Amino acid sequence: MASRIAAAAKGIRFASHAHASAANPWLAERIAIKEHAGPAAETWRKISLYVCIPVIAVASINAHNLYAKHQAHLEHEKHEGHEKVKYPYMRLRAKAFPWGDDSLFFNPDVNF
Repeated sequence: MASRIAAAAKGIRFASHAHASAANPWLAERIAIKEHAGPAAETWRKISLYVCIPVIAVASINAHNLYAKHQAHLEHEKHEGHEKVKYPYMRLRAKAFPWGDDSLFFNPDVNF
């Protein structure tokens, strides 16, 4: 054990050799995969930076614009004053709710 530590301190390799790739096909394949991974990783990094981030930014701007248009439309409808028709089949109650006449999720701006 002490000799291995001393050899490691000198920089001697134990389990692998520089010329082992020619003799060992598995090791040669691993080295080829490692050499291929560098350019492939760089390609995906470029795709992430130059394609995905701008697409997300454009989609976010589009969503914000659609949301602003929708809010303006809702504000317009609020001021326009649609007449709410109370149909006889709506809001039938056989028994009162413990918290009041409306359901727990009632919204007076949206529901009739």
